[in-house]
Amino acid sequence: MFRILLAEDDDVMREYLTRALERAGYLVSAVDRGTTALALIESERFDLLLTDIVMPEMDGIELAQRASDLVPDMRVMFITGFAAVTLRAGRAMPQARVLSKPFHLRELVAEVDRLFELETVPSRQ
Repeated sequence: MFRILLAEDDDVMREYLTRALERAGYLVSAVDRGTTALALIESERFDLLLTDIVMPEMDGIELAQRASDLVPDMRVMFITGFAAVTLRAGRAMPQARVLSKPFHLRELVAEVDRLFELETVPSRQ
């Protein structure tokens, strides 16, 4: 089963995203800031970092760059509601996917599924 680390500072959004991804068969660890996410990346294995870009203490771009240094093969997907930030994310992490808010939870799950499409999700066999 694929493990996702979700870093999202908005409590309601974090809960909705977590629930949608868990219903889709993913294991999700959710945190409210980049510094907490980085500590988890140092101690646990994740297949995907799903991170908001604008967060307190450490933004999602810095988090993704530091996470990439620690775990180069971990996938990264950004979520953001700011168009200008989307461009910055694309330049900083060109291999990462960016999903712009607002989006439907089905879109999020479909994008995550596409990231793992070459591998089998055990709960979906």
